[in-house]
Amino acid sequence: MGYLLKTDRLLLRRWQKHDLLPFAKINTDPGVMEFYPSCLSIEESQQFIDRAEEKFERDGFGFWAIEGKATNEFMGFVGLNIPNFDAAFMPCVEIGWRLGKKYWGNGYATEGARVVLNYAFNQAGLKEVLAWTNHGNKRSRKVMERIGMRHAPNDDFDHPSLPEGHSLRPHVLYRISAPQVQ
Repeated sequence: MGYLLKTDRLLLRRWQKHDLLPFAKINTDPGVMEFYPSCLSIEESQQFIDRAEEKFERDGFGFWAIEGKATNEFMGFVGLNIPNFDAAFMPCVEIGWRLGKKYWGNGYATEGARVVLNYAFNQAGLKEVLAWTNHGNKRSRKVMERIGMRHAPNDDFDHPSLPEGHSLRPHVLYRISAPQVQ
């Protein structure tokens, strides 16, 4: 299988059947899923993969599986998504990532996100990409800032998929447009 995107250390590719178990393991780690409403079951992990593959077919992009170039070990995902919830900034394309905890702190999310932004602006022809997370998710916010995204405080929002009063509902929104890519 050919790799769609490469960096010095990472291979970004479409999902394969053998990705399910390591991906499900990532999705059951409470530390990885700290800023999500809950951990995911193996069935929910498979549904995520199925949706990602459907989005590649429909939109021409999606969340790519990440492998370490040196090890061919599954690490998580990074990519683009067209979300489907109601918010003032919709429609949009978001960038997102999720890596296993053992890969944190090595710059992999930043490296993968940079190559995805390059793809978004130079191959997919997007003019703007957004990202959001719970206000307390400092690790993801740092990645957003490292890849040149800027916090847009006037666009911060309460995520409509979470109930009123839920501690994860307040979200910060970051933006980057094509000329700002680093």
